[in-house]
Amino acid sequence: MSGVHESQQDVDIDLGGLFGSIWRNRMRVLLATVACAGIAFAGANLVTPRYKGEARLLIETREPAFTTGQDRAQGRDQPAFDELGIASQVQLLQSADLIKQVARDMKLYELEEFDTTAKPSAVSDLLVLLGLKKNPLDLPPEERVLKEFAGKLVVYQVERSRVIGIEFTSKDPRLAAAIPNEMAKVYLSLQSGAKLDANSEATRWLEPEIANLREKVREAEQKVAEYRSQSDLPPTGDSATFAMRQLNDISSEVARVRGERASAEARAESVRAVLKNGGAPDTLSEVVGSQMIQRLKESEAQIQGQISDLSTSLLDGHPRLKGLRSQLAGIRTQIKSETQKILTSLENEAKTARLRETQLMQQLNTLKAETARAGEDEVGLKALEREATAQRQLLETYLARYREATSRTDSSSTPADARVISAAVEPTDVSFPKVIPITVVGGVVGFALSAIVILLAELFSGRALKPVGAAAAMPRRRDENVEELAEPVALEYEPLAAKGPAARPEYGAVRDMGAPPRSLLSDIGPEEKDEDVEISSEEAAAAEDDNDFSIAAVARHLIENNISVVVSVSPSGDRGSTATVMLARRIAEEHRKTLIIDLTGSACPTRLMAQSVHLPGITDLLVGDAAFGDIIHGDRLSGAHIIPRGNANIKRAMRGIDRLAMVIDALSDAYDAVIVECGPAEVEGVRRLTRGQETDIVLSIPGAGEDEIVDLIGAFGEAGYNEIVLMTGEGSEPPGHPGRRAA
Repeated sequence: MSGVHESQQDVDIDLGGLFGSIWRNRMRVLLATVACAGIAFAGANLVTPRYKGEARLLIETREPAFTTGQDRAQGRDQPAFDELGIASQVQLLQSADLIKQVARDMKLYELEEFDTTAKPSAVSDLLVLLGLKKNPLDLPPEERVLKEFAGKLVVYQVERSRVIGIEFTSKDPRLAAAIPNEMAKVYLSLQSGAKLDANSEATRWLEPEIANLREKVREAEQKVAEYRSQSDLPPTGDSATFAMRQLNDISSEVARVRGERASAEARAESVRAVLKNGGAPDTLSEVVGSQMIQRLKESEAQIQGQISDLSTSLLDGHPRLKGLRSQLAGIRTQIKSETQKILTSLENEAKTARLRETQLMQQLNTLKAETARAGEDEVGLKALEREATAQRQLLETYLARYREATSRTDSSSTPADARVISAAVEPTDVSFPKVIPITVVGGVVGFALSAIVILLAELFSGRALKPVGAAAAMPRRRDENVEELAEPVALEYEPLAAKGPAARPEYGAVRDMGAPPRSLLSDIGPEEKDEDVEISSEEAAAAEDDNDFSIAAVARHLIENNISVVVSVSPSGDRGSTATVMLARRIAEEHRKTLIIDLTGSACPTRLMAQSVHLPGITDLLVGDAAFGDIIHGDRLSGAHIIPRGNANIKRAMRGIDRLAMVIDALSDAYDAVIVECGPAEVEGVRRLTRGQETDIVLSIPGAGEDEIVDLIGAFGEAGYNEIVLMTGEGSEPPGHPGRRAA
């Protein structure tokens, strides 16, 4: 893998520095927050206030009071509305027909609030003329009102209930309360009207059906009567036929006659047996029950009594006694005669019973034949009766429904399946806009947007990235860094020959300090020279003269003056470039996002800071071989970033020197300090790089003499650079001849 991927894997996001950038730009964040809150407050006060009214309906099954008890007794309770039924009622409340009726009843088409397009603005007319907008006046007023009304209406089902809420928003609080109430009223009227229509339709349909059924019932009953007459099947009032009833009656009579015959024969036989055996006939119930026998018995008893009385005073031959005994014998003869008559009567009775039984049996056999014939005729009769009964029952059902539908044709008898449980009242509080919440939200949005912009700028610029690993986790002390970088010539670099044949010759060993390497700016082509700026000796004498030219002093000067772009020129070569690297690290230690751009020919800053000398850099960007985000890498030993020199052809890259200046300007917006290390560059090259503008110049000349310093300051001063800072790499005495500006 290339060094680019290695560098990208060895960096992390510096959260402390990332959020610290918000604190450093706190004034911008505060201004953005206040501005957004002010805009939100002003906008909320400019918006016309709107009011919201709400009415609520309870959906339930309702029946007239005079039929509710009867319906419940018959088990005709209607089921409650389910979820789909409630949802259907919500859609009904939002229907166009209901809204149009409410708009007509309340004359909403006369209000400007519900027909805003009736008076279009000039902008709207212009858009219509240009064909960018459809003319709203092409729609009828009723449709325009309907569209506006629907936008202000909200109908919803209260969760886990059969309650429907009707909300309406309006500029007029009176309308905000009146419209939901009117919608509820119209809805209840439509529901009741739907029931009335159903009852009226039922009445109109039942009337001809009832008349038709009456005729059918009459015809069916007439057929039954005619069939009975033809088949000799007169009605008996029950399910049995006339022949069957006769058969039953004869059977009962036969059984009775047989019983009487048997009883008569038994009694006659008992009397006959007593008479035959010479027994006393008065012991028989049939004899004792005869009145004649009873009178004869009474006479016998009297005569016996007289005989007994006279026997005491008269002799047996007395004529009186003889006459009484003669009378007693005659009475007993009469009793026997009467007993014989009773026997004859019983025998005659038994004989009559036998004759009656014979006659009844003959009639019974005749009725059996007639009953069989009547059963066959009854089959057809029952079919006709069933048809007549069915027609009669249907007629009775239709008559009952007709009477019920007729009784419910009145509006008071058909209540709607809903009722108002909460009428809308005129609101007193504004529902929109809520000034204070909107202002707070605007301030929060302003704060969030400004913070996001700052964080994104830090992330995309790379200043929020820091190196990770063992080297970064163990930062070295400042005096150790100074000691290491004070003598860069002692560093041993790996020859590029070890990297392979593709290594470039300028990435070899460190050159001899007696022959400092050249700068990339030395390959810039000639350009028309601008007019030189002459600097008088008086101005040079008036320049600031300090006693400290160390790296720490230069870093403190750049931080205190908030200098964002610095061009570092190192006439002494790699030793001066090493001091510049130390300067960048010192500034990064102060929690400032620092970037150093390597424009040296020897790539000394790249070797000291980057993970590899083969990373893409500024030359690759200028020739178009690398993207902007691929050339920024983290320092191995600090939080600073570096753009390496790169691997592209230097002369080809330097043709885009003008684009390099734009790159530096862009980087200065993302970093707190951008240091351009030019190495031993010529004044002309620096001037081309800075486009002749006033730019802070740092002369990194550790160990240089006073004459050399004065010559360099004079050269840059003549080129028009007034801000020149000396950096000797360590604390030293100022030169005898003052420079343009001393750190």
